[in-house]
Amino acid sequence: MKSFCAALTVLCFSSAHAAADNSGGVHRYIIERTFPAGALAGLDSTVKETVNANNAKFGVTWEMSYTNKDKTKTYCVYDAPSEEAVREAAKANALPVDSVMEVPLTLMPKGTDARFSK
Repeated sequence: MKSFCAALTVLCFSSAHAAADNSGGVHRYIIERTFPAGALAGLDSTVKETVNANNAKFGVTWEMSYTNKDKTKTYCVYDAPSEEAVREAAKANALPVDSVMEVPLTLMPKGTDARFSK
């Protein structure tokens, strides 16, 4: 949980993260995943393209992911119409899902107003 909170803090306050206006039925989610050691070693552009193509079938967009040092946990940011769509896309990609949390507000450190997804 400590690492999840740290990842969430980075997500919410990173100036590299652009604020998104998620109106129109699209919501932002953070997905926590646990992988066996070494499972992320084969994540190349072909795998990413396949994941993105499968996600598109469910209206899901993979924005970015963070990983722990051991590359056994990821915290992924997705835009999607619903939590169910996120879970269905994960199933289509044979990806684990430990938890899905909607994050309806993006907080920026400076110069940008907060954005709500609804």
